[in-house]
Amino acid sequence: MTYRSAAKGRGRGASRGASLLFVALFLLAGAAAGQPAAPEARGATRVVVISDLNESYGSVRYSPHVDAAVERTIALKPDLVISTGDMVAGQRLAPPLTRGQIEAMWVAFHRRVSDPVAKAGLPFAVTPGNHDASSGERFRLERDIYREQWLQRKPAVEFLDATHYPFYYAFRVGDVLFVSLDATHVGHLSHAEKSWLQALLESEGTRFRQRVVFSHVPLWPFAVGREADFLGDHELEKILQRGNVDLYLSGHHHAYYPGYKNGVRYVSQSCLGAAPRPLLGTTETHGRSITVIDLDASGAIRVEAYGGPEFTRRIARSALPARVESRWATILRDDLAPAAAGRARVAEAR
Repeated sequence: MTYRSAAKGRGRGASRGASLLFVALFLLAGAAAGQPAAPEARGATRVVVISDLNESYGSVRYSPHVDAAVERTIALKPDLVISTGDMVAGQRLAPPLTRGQIEAMWVAFHRRVSDPVAKAGLPFAVTPGNHDASSGERFRLERDIYREQWLQRKPAVEFLDATHYPFYYAFRVGDVLFVSLDATHVGHLSHAEKSWLQALLESEGTRFRQRVVFSHVPLWPFAVGREADFLGDHELEKILQRGNVDLYLSGHHHAYYPGYKNGVRYVSQSCLGAAPRPLLGTTETHGRSITVIDLDASGAIRVEAYGGPEFTRRIARSALPARVESRWATILRDDLAPAAAGRARVAEAR
């Protein structure tokens, strides 16, 4: 699914035409096979998003889905891998997890996820989830260990502001701005974090071709059983709108949905660990998936999710509801957004 900017001028000449025909045929073949375009043909910054990999409280076990997703992620050769949180299974109340138990979970996660991604030479940017770095006072130890773990594993990207890394921070990959937000709780972000985001977008945002913000808890609800687990922060929404944010990525709801609301494109990620969830208004899940995002040099943004067991099966837009509705928000499926909405038109990728 692609956001397409205004068409740019085309060159003339038989050789140019032949090259364009070859690329078009190549892309058609890839789409027919249900595969993302090969990296050498895409002309884009590619991002793979994974989310919610954890199992039950305190578990050091990861399902085979995680291994398959990591293998597929590496094969896609992205420019960046993002995790939208819940990488380990913390936040247990009784009895609380000890330092040894928390560190053992991170050892398991790094062995199955971080180390293979690092070995492949892929930058890995994370944002905190409620199960690995909850901001609740009872989970201060988990949050401290989260900081310790990721300060040792900063991704090889150009940071614009790493003062609060690995919680909220900003960096660039090519001509794209990426911003992590520290959203591990229900309800509004802190005034300090919103002020930071607003100032960042005002001072840096216009330098970039596209702007992507990601957090664990979403701004609006997407999934059954998580109807009350969202930020609902209207001030944050206005900051995203004024800052011309192109994509807001989130986890926590364990359901894939690419949607649009009031000038911002939202993408909720499915999980790779326990308990995929149905979207609001539905009863069936679409299973586990990874999200592949291609941010093209022309300004177009393609978002597709791929399901298991090998994460090569594209989840068609037609399999998703036209909208996700709650008493707080209506999220329209992104391919149904009006042509005049936002900075670009949404069209089905062929």
